Amino acid sequence: MSKLEELNKDNLKLPSPPAIAVRILQVVRQDDSSFAALAQIISADPALTAKMLQVANSAIYALPNKVNTIEKALSVIGVDVLKNIALSFVIAKEMRGGGGDGFDFEYFWKKSVTSAVAAELLCGLLGYRLNDLFVSALLQDIGVLVMYLCRPLEYLQVLDEKKATGVDIEIVERRVFGFDHQEIGADLLREWGLPENIHGPIRYHHGADSCPEELRLSADLLRWSALLASVYHGSHSAERVRTLKRELVEKFNIETERIDAMVDSVAEKCVDILSCFEIDPGNMRPFSQLLQEANEELGRLNLTYEQLVMEYKQAKEKAERLAGELQAANSKLRELAFRDGLTGLYNHRYFQELMAREMSRAVRHDGALSLMMFDIDHFKRINDSHGHPGGDLILRQLATLVQDCMRISDVVARYGGEEFAVILPMTGAVGAKVFAERLRRKVEQMVTDIEGQSVRITVSIGLTTYEPGMMSNDKVQLIDAADRALYHSKKHGRNQVSVAALK
Repeated sequence: MSKLEELNKDNLKLPSPPAIAVRILQVVRQDDSSFAALAQIISADPALTAKMLQVANSAIYALPNKVNTIEKALSVIGVDVLKNIALSFVIAKEMRGGGGDGFDFEYFWKKSVTSAVAAELLCGLLGYRLNDLFVSALLQDIGVLVMYLCRPLEYLQVLDEKKATGVDIEIVERRVFGFDHQEIGADLLREWGLPENIHGPIRYHHGADSCPEELRLSADLLRWSALLASVYHGSHSAERVRTLKRELVEKFNIETERIDAMVDSVAEKCVDILSCFEIDPGNMRPFSQLLQEANEELGRLNLTYEQLVMEYKQAKEKAERLAGELQAANSKLRELAFRDGLTGLYNHRYFQELMAREMSRAVRHDGALSLMMFDIDHFKRINDSHGHPGGDLILRQLATLVQDCMRISDVVARYGGEEFAVILPMTGAVGAKVFAERLRRKVEQMVTDIEGQSVRITVSIGLTTYEPGMMSNDKVQLIDAADRALYHSKKHGRNQVSVAALK
């Protein structure tokens, strides 16, 4: 199973390549006719044509004469470069979101476009010609979008932890998901049919030691381009510039003045390109200007070095404390979003997400996984006799009883109405049957006082188990089997445990 399949266990609709992107890729593989055919595809879309010409005439290429047709742009800039610019536009347009629930799509694409421009300028500075680097740099973090779209609440937790701790995002991703956005992005672009020289470096752009030698330069350029983007769209800008200078000087023995000029030119040339992508560049200014303004501000404050150190330390401590408080508050809010308001148990939505993860974990580690589903027998009679407040009281008391019976690793959720589900990780069929019978007996002995009247209930239980090596290893199959077992218990007398095998 690929990391992309593992991420998308809930069978959500993953992003697919835009139709025009597919046609562009098909054409450029046909060397004999790619020039004319590519021009025809782009020209058929007036909006795309206008954007392509805008880029061709922008400061990043600085052509001596104005380019006014796609054919002329192809002849001057080249098929590969124009192909990548076109792909960048159509993919970025397709994967825009509303930015709700804490994820800022506008910021994501602003930083991505800045990375793409930085990659082009880095190539020019170092004397390399890598035609596919622009689109690789633009899409190097596309795995972040996919991870967020598939499992938004978990990914927002990743972002919170990164802000609070300062730990690299790929490390937090691997701790939470078991993989990172490099792998997801590379897998997605490979499935889309993009060539390896685009998706290959993306898999290693955070500097993985296992990067193949033939991809090392491209992966390094992506990492440096992301570093440059963070100079303009992140914190610790001066520190990032120092890191970039040190690495480029050590590796290429290049003059620091040329690096400084290139860093400044990223801002200057990025303004044009961002507008092509319909992204507001804001007040984006060259780094040297930002640095000068900061130094002038410090001069006006007339602070000594010791005062600066003290203020920095205090500000850092305050920021860390606030970040920790924010992370705790966000975690609490998400916890509430996962809880059933009446019983306090996890809700149906969380149950579905957790089932996907536990099923994936059981398959990956050759472990067992049992699922128990149960509901209250003749619950309608209770509501009819004692009203909904009486029924609600029984639901709450039952929820408390079940939680008291469970191990720390088990999870109970309110599946809906009077139906509940219990996930039993690392539990085989025998252990699950023992637990189910014990729970059934405890429920049978439970007494609820409703306005002075003692009310007893029973439950019907359905049970199924995944064992290592079984062909059926999908959460839907497990839920279906437990549901069939529950139906069998209700049909054959209630107040009993039935077991169904996975199909």
